[in-house]
Amino acid sequence: MTDSLVQWLVEQLQTGTRASPKHCQTVANRIAEEVTRTCQQSQRIQRSGDVLGWGYHLAQHRLQQVLNYYRRGSEGGRLELHSTLSAIVYRYITPPTVQSSYGARLQLIEDFLQGFYVETLNALRREAQLPPTYSPRSLLELAEYLAFTERYGKRRIHLNRGRSQQLVILRAQTFAQQQPLEYSVDLQQASDGKPNEGGSSWGEASLAQVRDRMVDRAQDPTNDLLRNRIIEELIAYLDENDQSACADYFVLRLQDLPAGEIEAILGLDPRQRDYLQQRFKYHLIRFALSHRWELVHQWLDADLDRNLGMTTAEWEAFVETCQSDELILLEGKRRGDDDHDLAQQLGISLSQLQRRWFTLLKRAWDYRNE
Repeated sequence: MTDSLVQWLVEQLQTGTRASPKHCQTVANRIAEEVTRTCQQSQRIQRSGDVLGWGYHLAQHRLQQVLNYYRRGSEGGRLELHSTLSAIVYRYITPPTVQSSYGARLQLIEDFLQGFYVETLNALRREAQLPPTYSPRSLLELAEYLAFTERYGKRRIHLNRGRSQQLVILRAQTFAQQQPLEYSVDLQQASDGKPNEGGSSWGEASLAQVRDRMVDRAQDPTNDLLRNRIIEELIAYLDENDQSACADYFVLRLQDLPAGEIEAILGLDPRQRDYLQQRFKYHLIRFALSHRWELVHQWLDADLDRNLGMTTAEWEAFVETCQSDELILLEGKRRGDDDHDLAQQLGISLSQLQRRWFTLLKRAWDYRNE
């Protein structure tokens, strides 16, 4: 596979770049060797029965990365990589329990990435069996290094309990934990934006209540722990649902950054940022009223033991608006009945029960905040 793959890569590099034949051959050799090694080490690829097809697929991906950085030029390629990695590590780069200003965090990111670039150059030398003094000398070699750095940073590292994380994030977390607390300055409040920012199918007063509690620093330690747990679980929920862009947006909003700075960091125009904001609000609602409704309501002092945050008069008035099956659902949830038992009692499926509960919670929030 290696010889045919190398020849194909050389042809593609000669067509897509102005690099010398010698540099095209050298870079093609390294890409082919990396791809061959990956195919040999991957049990999934070995079992697929199409190792050659996988080899060309992986080579095509690496080739396109190299060409993308090559076309951007020396300066543009560096800026592209720096922007990509900065967005990935942004929410992990603050020392524990400390929220730094935008400027202070950018400085931390700069310091971290400079060290990370040295690590990736050493990794390239090691994996490609290059001499310890090797450094990119041509634009094609620089593009190769930048593409390798992006892939190296995004490698999934397997952790315990079946979890995994990108390598650059693990490095960023370690770096942040090693920073002295005084490194971060200008503590700021965090929020999800102004109440009138964009539209939403959920009441703005409801969203505002969640935001207000997130920025409230005058809480007892228990509430602060709940707040941090909700933030962590919301980010995990977004990542698990392939909404990493929403997670990045959420973290930037927690820093109270203006829309213009968020757009610059995420590489969005105003329309794209507005769309992302609406998508985040949709998932925030799903998280607060379905995925982790008990935790969120406990944190907001609006759990069922507190009549979903309503006064006695409000609760009695709200209950009068409920239908008989909704009353059964409310009482069952208050008792802690199993959802399967409740669904059977109401003669509906589990998914129908969950949708009805979501709708009922949403109505209760809207009613309370009218």
